[in-house]
Amino acid sequence: MQEGKATVPDVGSVYHVGAQQVGKTLTAALRIWQPSLSWSRAKALIESGRVLLNGVVCKDVARRLVPGEVVKILGQAPRPEKPRPQIVIRHLDSQIVVIEKPPGINAVRHPEEERIYEPTVAELLPRLIAEHEGRSSAGKLPSVRAVHRLDRDTSGLMVFARTREAERKLGYQFRQHTIHRVYLAVAHGRVEERTILSRLVRDRGDGLRGSTSLPKVGKLAITLVRPVEYLGPYTLVECRLKTGRTHQIRIHLAEQGHPLCGETVYNKPLFSERIPDASGAPRLALHAAELGFTHPTRDVWLQFRSELPEDLSRFLEKLRRRFARSGL
Repeated sequence: MQEGKATVPDVGSVYHVGAQQVGKTLTAALRIWQPSLSWSRAKALIESGRVLLNGVVCKDVARRLVPGEVVKILGQAPRPEKPRPQIVIRHLDSQIVVIEKPPGINAVRHPEEERIYEPTVAELLPRLIAEHEGRSSAGKLPSVRAVHRLDRDTSGLMVFARTREAERKLGYQFRQHTIHRVYLAVAHGRVEERTILSRLVRDRGDGLRGSTSLPKVGKLAITLVRPVEYLGPYTLVECRLKTGRTHQIRIHLAEQGHPLCGETVYNKPLFSERIPDASGAPRLALHAAELGFTHPTRDVWLQFRSELPEDLSRFLEKLRRRFARSGL
């Protein structure tokens, strides 16, 4: 093949750095994995931003590879990156890492998003841990294991395991519902203190998750709701999870007639029109404010609290200015 001749790369392929690629440049490794690529074509792919290294665009054609790294070729270069939301590490040891997740980023990658380039918390965290520990981020990165999730637009506290043992023991606590989790949310209407109990199913009848009245169907979900502040037609509420089902708080409050401000999925009752949202919420008004659990190897209780992030704090202040504050 003549040097420089255009060759279509096998896009979408994912490669794991093995013994044959260790110490090679990224350009050389691409030619090992895809022998039909010329040197100039391989370099052009990298320089155009179409090659991901460990989930991040790498434009360094001379980058030397180390064991365990992952390389992926994209069909097209990703759009210019927006400033990445800041992930704050609250606790770090050899077994776990507790972070504050910003809104606008997925916690983990969902299978249906495999072809969408946007790094997740789980993909960014290893490099952040390496930097936090004073290690070079160019070497083999530490691994993290997700044991729970937050929705893309939900902010707040999360814990990741760093070992299989920690993953297993934290997973057990989540399954036994012994994890302490408290969320702050802003909901439509005047929300009174209550305990919401239902059984959740994947499809309530219109393709969305929801509660069912059928006995012994679905998974038990329990949410303890307490009003914190009334803001005219809205309420700042504290939601304490006794179980942790997917979208539990969003579903439970919506089914009580109090969808969250900024809600775009569960603001439509079954077979009814969408509930309008004039709140001006910048995003889903939901924040994981408290997280507590038993350390997986030290048998001590750890508990963390996260204040409302700036976007939701500003949103609350706007509501306070719009509506007279009333007593509980």
